[in-house]
Amino acid sequence: MGTIKVRNIRLYAYHGCLDEEGKIGSEYRVNLCVKANLSKSAKSDKLADTVDYVHLNKIVKQEMSVRTKLLETVADKILVRILNEISLVSKATVEVSKMNPPIGGNVAMVTIKMSKKRK
Repeated sequence: MGTIKVRNIRLYAYHGCLDEEGKIGSEYRVNLCVKANLSKSAKSDKLADTVDYVHLNKIVKQEMSVRTKLLETVADKILVRILNEISLVSKATVEVSKMNPPIGGNVAMVTIKMSKKRK
């Protein structure tokens, strides 16, 4: 078993419950961690035998571009797609952070973290 991490994916998106968030948008940071059996790719040196982090990044970018009210919703969509599209992944964890959230205070970011395992 091994771990692949894709850290600090920077995006601009339009998530949130406030109408202004849908119009103005905000900066986001996404971190991914996937668990997979990497022993075959370690021996073969072939991209087809591992989890392609380009594919992971693509899923994040596509799902973050679809407006949701809650970060939990977009995080769940990312996790579902990873498990549906990448059969080598046995577990995935995603952290979605909204930078400078509009919560009436000086807050750098708010982060949600969710995980899913293959059944």
